[in-house]
Amino acid sequence: MKLYQVRKGQFVFFQNELHKVYAVRPVYKKPVLLYRLKDMQRIQAKPGEIESIRPQNNDTFIFYGKRYTIENQKEPEEGDYILIHRPAPDLLDHYSLNEIEKVGYVEEGNVLTTRDNGVKRKEYVVMTPGRSEGAREIAYQDASIVSESQMADDESIAYLIESDESLKPLVGDIYIDVHQQTKAMIVAMTEDEVIFGHGVRVHVAELLDKNNFELVYQVDEGL
Repeated sequence: MKLYQVRKGQFVFFQNELHKVYAVRPVYKKPVLLYRLKDMQRIQAKPGEIESIRPQNNDTFIFYGKRYTIENQKEPEEGDYILIHRPAPDLLDHYSLNEIEKVGYVEEGNVLTTRDNGVKRKEYVVMTPGRSEGAREIAYQDASIVSESQMADDESIAYLIESDESLKPLVGDIYIDVHQQTKAMIVAMTEDEVIFGHGVRVHVAELLDKNNFELVYQVDEGL
């Protein structure tokens, strides 16, 4: 790819795995900043090292240790994850291309996410847990060169957290929501989500994106 073709939010392949562009810095030697979708590891790359991919209906990929399949005809339900592939946010909403958010409330197909973003039906597709029949693999550019053991590890949140304890938030950690400019403490957790004191629920992966959240206090550091 050429640098002028790269933009924030794009899904791309880098070293055979699916990534998302989170920033572009033209003056740097490696100007493209990426998140690897399977574990949210941050990576720097050159435009010539990546290849863009546009997610489509019935594509399947791994997001933070769990596999999902895109279903654009599925109607969302509370608790579903959505991929915002045609963002058109209103003035008070804060989301961009290929954001992944959780559905908090549904009204006539439009959703209010757990981050208080109102997303219209035409803007998103639903991410269904697991691999649907006949789904196209986009977690890897060429799945034939990936071992079965690696595939199994990639779809294991337990393995992901065990491999890097620094990724694991703890009850008591305090974060600033960059967009809402609110500071909140984690008061509870599930396998892949955190619940803040003011009731907002977000995926653990969102906490790793400094465009969305900034860690201001970590329980381990306070001990």
